Amino acid sequence: MEAVVQDRYGPADVLRIEEIARPQVAPGQVLLRVRAAGLDKSVWHLMVGRPYLLRLVFGLRGPKLRVRGSEVAGTVVEVGSGVTRFSVGDEVFGVGIGTFAEYAVAREDKLALKPTGLSFEQASVVAISALTALQALRDAGKIQAGQKVLINGASGGVGTYAVQLAKAFGADVTGVCSAAKADLVRKLGADEIIDYTSEDFADGVHRYDLIIDLAGNPSPTRLRRALTPRGTAVIAGGEEGGDLTGGMDRQLRAMLLSLFVRQRLTPFLCKENAADLEVLKTFFEAGVLVPAIDSTCSLSEVPDALRRLEAGTIRGKLAVVPAGS
Repeated sequence: MEAVVQDRYGPADVLRIEEIARPQVAPGQVLLRVRAAGLDKSVWHLMVGRPYLLRLVFGLRGPKLRVRGSEVAGTVVEVGSGVTRFSVGDEVFGVGIGTFAEYAVAREDKLALKPTGLSFEQASVVAISALTALQALRDAGKIQAGQKVLINGASGGVGTYAVQLAKAFGADVTGVCSAAKADLVRKLGADEIIDYTSEDFADGVHRYDLIIDLAGNPSPTRLRRALTPRGTAVIAGGEEGGDLTGGMDRQLRAMLLSLFVRQRLTPFLCKENAADLEVLKTFFEAGVLVPAIDSTCSLSEVPDALRRLEAGTIRGKLAVVPAGS
């Protein structure tokens, strides 16, 4: 099969298309014919191997897993032993292993049946981004109807879902993004828009009950200035904390600060699971959520897509479609 592979960490130039063997299905896994795969920020982090602490898990000198990609939508072509939820021919979406390829394996407990009415391209850009948005709002943020919610990074892959979900939970939503992407964020349901290039959401004038920080750069002190006296800030991104730890140092500082103030500053990591994919499936089928897809690309165009992701020019999500899908 064709796949996007890498043998060393680095910029997008380290990626190449290669003919490799199809992955072997293990117990509890299914083999998918990949119809489309989503491009999310974790792909970039694993490509460059930063923050460096990631390499302790994913490979010190180079990535243990050569094929990039995690978000996926496809058709089940083989089931491993112990799999009970899926059969050959089922159309599914979720999180797989090495999904920038014609075939990929995925754990049964990280998949769900594809939402009715969504194309494979739409379903492929859901799993990690929408799960992050759902869990950040519902679990970490304890969102309540009527709250004033700020989404910092509202035009990105997670942010576009967070805006829609916050509205579905009954909140008054303000999205922070560039002026060039304001139309997208407003279309998704944001009540107010803050252009970060000319306005400061932490000016002390406006206060929010809940902030979902996806941009990865505001300090905990700055987030506090934008919170109500007992508000909550969920730190779900960390892009500017240095090559060694990334945003983990900022998250640690936020946790420590929370011990001494009434506001709650909490770090957050997504938990990939089928139960929440089923929750998202109901939202999509009810028309509450709509994937915001910037464009699609082929496997050979993945390096350029990652350059666009790094430059911040993608609006919402981008889907990777293997040839013949």
